[in-house]
Amino acid sequence: MKNNRFVKTQIATSLSIAIGAFAAPIVAHAADEAKDVEVIEVTGIRASLIKSRDLKRDSNGVADAISAEDIGKFPDTNLAESMQRIAGVSIDRQNGEGSKVTVRGIPPEMNLVTLNGRQMPVTTGNRSFDFANIASEGVSGVVVTKTGDASVPTGGIGSVIDIQTHKPLSHQGTKASFGVKAVADTSTEDGSITPELSGLYSYTDEDGKFGVSVSASYQKRESGNAQAQVGTGWRSFPGTADTDWSGTNATWGGVAKDSTQTNRPADSDIYSVPQTTIYKFEEQQRTRTNAQLVLQYRPIDSVTATLDYTMMQNDIDVQHNDISAWYNFGTSENVWSDGPVATPLIYSEDYPSASPADLSMARGFSANRHESSSIGLNVEWQVNSDLKLELDVHSSDASRTPNGQYGSAANMSMAAFVRTRAATDFTGDRPILAVDGSENVQWSDMRVTGSTFGNSQDASDVSQQQVNGSYVLDENSSIDFGVSLTSVSNHSQAINVQRNDWGGMGVDQPSIFTEDMFPVDSIQDRFDTSGGNFNGLSGDMQAIDRMFVWDFEAIRAIAAEAYTTSAGATPGDCGNLFCPSTNYGGDTDRFTEENSTAVYAQYNYDGEMAGMYYGLHVGVRWEDTEVESTSIVTARDGAEWVSANEVILGDGGRVFQTQTGGYDYFLPNINFNLEVTDDVIVRAAYSQTIGRPNYADIQGGTVVGSLARTSGANGSAGNPNLLPLESTNLDLSVEWYYSETSYMSFGLFKKDTQNYIANVEENSTIYGIANPGDGAKYNEARLALNTTDAVAIRDYIFANYPNDPYVDVANGIITGDPATDNIMNVAINVPTNNDRKTPIDGMEFSIQHLFGETGYGVIANYTAVSTDLEYDVMNLEDQPVLTNISDSANLIAFYDLDGFQARIAYNWRDEFLASRYQGDVGPSPIFVEAYSQIDFNMSYDVSQVEGLTVFFEGINIANNFTRTHGRAEKQVLNLTETGPRYNFGARYSF
Repeated sequence: MKNNRFVKTQIATSLSIAIGAFAAPIVAHAADEAKDVEVIEVTGIRASLIKSRDLKRDSNGVADAISAEDIGKFPDTNLAESMQRIAGVSIDRQNGEGSKVTVRGIPPEMNLVTLNGRQMPVTTGNRSFDFANIASEGVSGVVVTKTGDASVPTGGIGSVIDIQTHKPLSHQGTKASFGVKAVADTSTEDGSITPELSGLYSYTDEDGKFGVSVSASYQKRESGNAQAQVGTGWRSFPGTADTDWSGTNATWGGVAKDSTQTNRPADSDIYSVPQTTIYKFEEQQRTRTNAQLVLQYRPIDSVTATLDYTMMQNDIDVQHNDISAWYNFGTSENVWSDGPVATPLIYSEDYPSASPADLSMARGFSANRHESSSIGLNVEWQVNSDLKLELDVHSSDASRTPNGQYGSAANMSMAAFVRTRAATDFTGDRPILAVDGSENVQWSDMRVTGSTFGNSQDASDVSQQQVNGSYVLDENSSIDFGVSLTSVSNHSQAINVQRNDWGGMGVDQPSIFTEDMFPVDSIQDRFDTSGGNFNGLSGDMQAIDRMFVWDFEAIRAIAAEAYTTSAGATPGDCGNLFCPSTNYGGDTDRFTEENSTAVYAQYNYDGEMAGMYYGLHVGVRWEDTEVESTSIVTARDGAEWVSANEVILGDGGRVFQTQTGGYDYFLPNINFNLEVTDDVIVRAAYSQTIGRPNYADIQGGTVVGSLARTSGANGSAGNPNLLPLESTNLDLSVEWYYSETSYMSFGLFKKDTQNYIANVEENSTIYGIANPGDGAKYNEARLALNTTDAVAIRDYIFANYPNDPYVDVANGIITGDPATDNIMNVAINVPTNNDRKTPIDGMEFSIQHLFGETGYGVIANYTAVSTDLEYDVMNLEDQPVLTNISDSANLIAFYDLDGFQARIAYNWRDEFLASRYQGDVGPSPIFVEAYSQIDFNMSYDVSQVEGLTVFFEGINIANNFTRTHGRAEKQVLNLTETGPRYNFGARYSF
C-alpha cells in the first residue's frame, strides 16, 4: 500500500548506510511499488551531505546529522567544530578548539551526549561532554535529535546528541584508512610542529557473519594564548555609594564625590570598579590517545551481536606566567563613561611612598589526565517478522587525575613592593595596565609571597542496562517499548596546600636568589589587540612592558628550605608548603550516586489523508531517579588578618554529611510528519523533557575556603534534593527536499522551562568566627583616619594596640577577638530551584544546495533565539535568568569534483550571558561577546597512487580573539588571543 512510504524511505536509507557509510553508495530512487534500487557510487563531501540529508528526512522528529565523507574521514578534526554547522548548534572553545556545544540556546550541560545510544560518564562537574577528548577518525556520524522521543534517553532539553562509531558489518570485505598530519599552531611560543597519527582497519568475512574493526589515533598539540583580565571581577555599587565615612553611603570600593572623579556617576546610576588587572601568558601541551575495538557476529540472519571497547586518554599540561596589580580601593582618580551603567574609562590609585603596594608576578602549572573507557554488549534479535528485541548493556568509567609533580594545579607568586601608583585604561579592546615603579624593578626587589599547590581528582562510573523492542501491529502501525536501568556514581576529592603570605615573607630574599633566576620578557608586543593611552589622567602613565619569567623550580626549592610552615597550615607530602598533598581525606571528599529507572512505550502509525502520506508517533516515558550524596568537608575556625587583603581561616576539622533526594516524571511526546508532496515534509511536535541538575550541584556538604577578606568569606554547598529543569516543547517545521542532494528547511520552536536552577547566596554566620577586619579596633581606625585603606588601618592598629593579645606586631597578624569583633559573614552559594516559567522562542533556517554537476555547493543556516527574561544590568541582585541564549549562523562554501575538495566555513555566534557570577565579587554578569571564525580545508586525491589523499587545513585563519565583559562593554573581564592553526598531511585508504 502507498501508505508505507515513510517505512520504505527508512529502509532505503538504512540500505544505503549498510552498504557503505564511508564509501557512500547511495540509493538514488525507488518507485513506490518497485523492488529494484539504483545504486550510484558517490564519495567525498557530496556523499557525506547526501547521507546527512537522508537521515534528516527520515527521522521521526526534527533532527540533523553529520556523516563521515569516507572511512576514517570526518569533516573536521574536532567533532564540536563539525557540529556547529548544524542549525541551532553553537560551540564553546577552549584554547582555540571546540569543546562543548549549545543547542537552541540550551547550555551544554542540558544537552545529553551519548555514544552509540549509551549515556557516558563525565568529569567536568556538570553533565556537559568535552568533545576535545574524542578523536573524529573513528566516528561515522553524529545525529542531533531536537524534539522529544520516548525511545531516546532523557536528559537533553536542547537536544540528544548521539555519536556513532564504526561497525564492521556495515561494510563488506576489508577496508582500511591510515593518516598522518603535521600541526603548526601559531599561538605557541615554542614554534614546534606536532604530529597526529590515525588508523582504522575493518574486516568482514565473505559470509557477512563475522566482522572486526580496530581504530586508533594519537594527537600531540602545542598551543598557547595571551590574556588580559580583570580576573576577580568588577564590584558594582549604586551611584550614591562613596568614600565619606562620616556619612551614610560609604562602602569599600566606592569612589569619592569630588574633583578626583571626571564625569563621576550620578546618584541614579550604578557604577563598577575593577578589582585587579592581569596579563597572563599560557603554554599548553595536549596529548590525546583514542582507540576502539569492535567485534560483530551474526550467526543467523536474525541475530547480530556487537561487543565493543572504547578508550580515550587526554593529557593536558599548562604553564603560565602573569603580572598583575590588585586594587586596594584607596585614594583613586578616575575618568568615567556616561551612565546609567558607568564604567571607569581610566581607573587609577595612589599608594603611600613609605609603604608602596605590590606588583605581583606569578608562575603556575596545571597537569591533568582525562581518561575514559567503555565496554558494551549489544544483541539485536529479529524474533519474527513482527517482533524485534534489543539488549544493550555497558559499563563505562571516566576519571580526571593529577598528572604532574606539582599536583593538578599549582601557583606561586613573587612580588616587588614598588607600586606607588597604578592605572588601567579600559578605552580599547584590551585593558592597558600602567604601574609607577615597574620600569625600574630589579630582580633583587622580588619577594616570595603566597602560593597554592592543589590536588583534585574526579571519577565517574556509569552502569546501564537497556532492553528495547518493536512490535508490528499491522502493516500501518507498530509499537516501540523498552526499559532501562542506569546507575551513575561520581566521586570528587580535593585538597589544597595554601601559603597565604601574600604580603611577603620576612627572610632576606635577595641573599638567597641569583640574577640568572629572573629572565626578563616583554608584554605589550605579545598582543595583537590595542588599548588606550591614559588620555585625561593627570601625570604621565606608561603601559607596563616588562616582567620576570622567573625560574619556578629553583625558587620553589630555595623557598622550601628558607621558610617554615605557617601556623595552622597543613603541609604537603614533602613536609612543607611548597608541594601538593595526596591526603584527600584531610579536606574535601564527596561521593554521589544517582540511580534511574526508565520505562517507555511509543505508538507509530503510517497513514494517508487527502492523498498525503503521514507518520504519527505518540509516546510516553516514565523516569524515576533517586540521589544520595555523602560528603566529608573541612570546617573552619579562627581568623587571622595577615595582610592588606587576606584573612586566613583556621582548620576546624572534618565534618561528615549524608543527604538524599529524588524525583519522578511522566514525559509525553507527539511527533507528526506530513508528506505534503514527494518533496515537502511538514513536521509538528509536542514533548515534555527534563534536564538533570549538574553533578556538582547535587553534591552535599558546605565548603568554605581558608582565604577570606575583611568583608567576609565565601563558601558553597550542594543540594541533592534539586529537581531537574522541566521544559514543555513545541516544534513546527517545513522541509523541502528538491533534489537528491539539496534541501531547504524552516522551523519554529518554543520551550517553556521551569525549575531553573540558580545559585542563591545565603548569608551565614556558620562556625561563629570573629572577624578581625570588622570590629571595635577596625572601626576606631577607620573613623580616625577617614579611610578604608587596609594598609593604613592595619598600621594604626599595630601602632595603638601593640600589647593587645590579639595583635601580633612582630609577625603582622591581627586575630579575631570574640569579645570585640563581629561574627564573620560567610556568603554561601547554594543551588535552588526557581519555579518561574521562562519561555524560549526561536526559529531555524537551513539550506544545503549543490549546483548540479559543477562540484560547487553551499550550506547556510541561521538560528534566532530569544527569551522574555533577560539580564537587567541595572539590578545589583542575583537574577534567575537563563544563560547561553544567543543567535548563531554558519555559511559554508565547498567544491568537490575530480578528486579535488575544498571547503571554507564561516561560523558566527552573537553575544550571550555565560554566567551570573564574576570571580569572588558575587552576583554580577559575564557576557561573552559576539564571535566569528573562518576555517578552511582542501584535499587532493593523488591520481598516481589510488587511495592516497593529501590535504591542508586552516583554523581561525582571520586570527579572531574572544572577549568577555561585565555590565557594560568597557568592563572587560577576559580577552584571549590564540592565533591561527594549520594542519597538513596525507591519508591512505583501501
